[in-house]
Amino acid sequence: MKKLIGLAAAFTLASSISGFAFEPTNPECIAPANPGGGWDFTCRQVGKTMQDLDLVPGTVQVTNLAGGGGGVAYAEVANKRADDNNLIVAASSATATRLAQGAYPGNTMDEMRWLGAVGADYGIVAVAADSEINTLPELMDKIKADATSVSIAGGSAVGGWDHLKVLLAAKKSGIDDVRTIKYVAFDGGGEAVTQLLAGSVQAFTGDASEAKGFVDSGDIKVIAVLAPERLEGDFSSFPTAKEQGIDVIGANWRGFYGPGKMSEEAYDFWTDAIAKTYASDEWKEAMAQNGLAPLDMTGDEFQAFVADSVANITDLSKQIGLIQ
Repeated sequence: MKKLIGLAAAFTLASSISGFAFEPTNPECIAPANPGGGWDFTCRQVGKTMQDLDLVPGTVQVTNLAGGGGGVAYAEVANKRADDNNLIVAASSATATRLAQGAYPGNTMDEMRWLGAVGADYGIVAVAADSEINTLPELMDKIKADATSVSIAGGSAVGGWDHLKVLLAAKKSGIDDVRTIKYVAFDGGGEAVTQLLAGSVQAFTGDASEAKGFVDSGDIKVIAVLAPERLEGDFSSFPTAKEQGIDVIGANWRGFYGPGKMSEEAYDFWTDAIAKTYASDEWKEAMAQNGLAPLDMTGDEFQAFVADSVANITDLSKQIGLIQ
């Protein structure tokens, strides 16, 4: 009986990872940065979950390949490992932004296979708790009436993701010349909120996770969440931009790309493994513990999503003079 149980267990394990013509021999995830931070988290946490669920054989090796804001890893995969079926690479909205702005010289998104997303940290727009502004349309109307009267602070550089999120919202609200938006860059979201509370600026743009502490303390008032639907938990009471008539999504997504010349069998394997990871209770718990919100896309849908992100960021970057 024990032998039969052992055989059954072995069969179950084999079937869970061998339902495809391809199976990685030495699965590897490149984190395009040093240990710590979003890309490293994405590789390590997803890799662990895949191992725990027996979606991959053995363990997923994490390789940190820092440099160029992800550009060193991108070039390495494009130029030296373009047909490596055992490899996936952590990516995020920062990857799309750098591709759109030409920060990976000689490389385009078409050189990779975009595999899937495993969650997102959605953007928010907030004002001080005692501000007379209560909605995103009110903020945009104030800008339309007198753009010089409103400064919006963020924790990224000019042209970075915090800046671009508010420009996307402005464009969707009918502001054609987004160069009129006064964006003030600070070294991190915390400093930006401090300036908001000091009255130096009138609004703040950042991510939900970095704003949570200030929401809990009652210092700021979130006037819009840039998500497709209301978030759960502590942010459930805050309206989306979409439900206020400004249809914009500002998701700092986390996901993966693979080498552009990986086989179709490998592509099918990895997209399936990512989808099963996302659907698991283990990953949902990891998302809850790390402040990630739902964003469930794989395969062609994710490829189209990234392409749309790159196109929108390219257009905005041209409008504000970051690229020609």
